[in-house]
Amino acid sequence: MHLQKLSCEFSVCQAEDLTGIRFDDEFLFIGKTDDELSVVCRTESVPENTIAREDGWTAYRICGTLEFSLVGILADISRTLADAGVSIFAVSTYNTDYILVKKALQEKAEEALLNAGHQVTSQALL
Repeated sequence: MHLQKLSCEFSVCQAEDLTGIRFDDEFLFIGKTDDELSVVCRTESVPENTIAREDGWTAYRICGTLEFSLVGILADISRTLADAGVSIFAVSTYNTDYILVKKALQEKAEEALLNAGHQVTSQALL
C-alpha cells in the first residue's frame, strides 16, 4: 500500500460548537454525536472555542481511491503499527483513509510500515 505523509501538523480537538471552525481549510474532519463535537484539523487552524485538544499528530493518506468492497486495508496498517507499539487515530473520507500518529512516533511508524512492505512518500509543502 502507498501512503503519503502530509506536510502539516495536525491536532485532534473537542469543540463547543461549529463556530470558529475553518470550513475552507484544506484538511478538516468533523465528527458529531449527541455527546460531543470532535475536529481533526491542521494545528494552525484549531478553533478558538476548543474544550480539549491533542497536538502533535502526523497524518498519512492512503493513496488512491478505496472501493467500499475492499476489505482489511485499514486493519493491515493498524495491525502493523500496533505490533510496533504505535497507536493511531484514523479518519476516513468517501475515497480513502487517513492514519494519524503522534509526531514523536513518526520514525518508528514509518520504519514499521516500510518493513511490512508499504511505501511511504512525503507530500510537497502546503
